[in-house]
Amino acid sequence: MRAERPLIASVVFLATGLSLIFGYCTGSSSLDAAFPLASSALRLNIVTTGPAALGGIACTTVGLLLMVWALLAAIIGQAGLLASHDRDQVKVVPAERILE
Repeated sequence: MRAERPLIASVVFLATGLSLIFGYCTGSSSLDAAFPLASSALRLNIVTTGPAALGGIACTTVGLLLMVWALLAAIIGQAGLLASHDRDQVKVVPAERILE
């Protein structure tokens, strides 16, 4: 099973979904850094409304599902290569025959 097409499609869907979500975002972000690291904070307020919110979530979900499919296809493909490797077909050629 080949994993290239689902991987490309997943990257396209993820990029489209996240760009819809963050492109139409009207939120804010802040970073508070302090000397005791326990009091440092990162705050993200992402507010996306309208069709971009639903389309962004849908495209991101499809992209994540395609990414899982591509990962499983790659694992199955590599396992198939390991299982089909026949050691009897490997022939050692003597050094004298290489130079002929």
